[in-house]
Amino acid sequence: MAAKPVARTAKRLVVLVSGSGTNLQALLDAVAAEGAEAYGAEIVAVGADRGGIEGLARAERAGLPTFVCRVKDHASREEWDVALADAVAAYAPDLVVSAGFMKIVGKEFLARYGGRLINTHPALLPSFPGAHGVRDALAYGAKVTGCTVHFVDDGVDTGPIIAQGVVEVRDEDDESALHERIKDVERRLLVEVVGRLARNGYRIEGRKVVIQ
Repeated sequence: MAAKPVARTAKRLVVLVSGSGTNLQALLDAVAAEGAEAYGAEIVAVGADRGGIEGLARAERAGLPTFVCRVKDHASREEWDVALADAVAAYAPDLVVSAGFMKIVGKEFLARYGGRLINTHPALLPSFPGAHGVRDALAYGAKVTGCTVHFVDDGVDTGPIIAQGVVEVRDEDDESALHERIKDVERRLLVEVVGRLARNGYRIEGRKVVIQ
């Protein structure tokens, strides 16, 4: 008699957004197309640092719970960090995905979610960290750039690298054109990485991420 397949429980994802939510939509589409069990994960909530954004509207159209945690509603950045960590904790996530979330989290958030908070960056780290990775790569004259999916630590784009995708820089590129091509690769890479981490598990050895 053939062995019965082992049941696999989808990992719980909370996704954080600040804008249009195109990376969120890529994850939503992947879960819808494959099913949460096959993909390995399901999105259980979407949070933002401000209201009235398309990222939240995408979540609401998908029937997902949402929450907003604004810095200006708290007495300090530290208080906001605790409030954000508490809001995320209410959904008991296995992984948290920063999908265009434009706030830097603090010590309390990392104490709870360090090694579980995934971010993307539009350059091949450690080159061109910070808010202007695409512009900086162009200004430097780089011939290739791309995107990085990495875990978040207490630095700026310094956490362990999970995966990277390469994009050629064309002579005619301006910042907008190059960024759009990077975003296309970034969405595909994020979907692939999150699914693999959720399905297979992983470990972090120093700066190396090993997907099992």
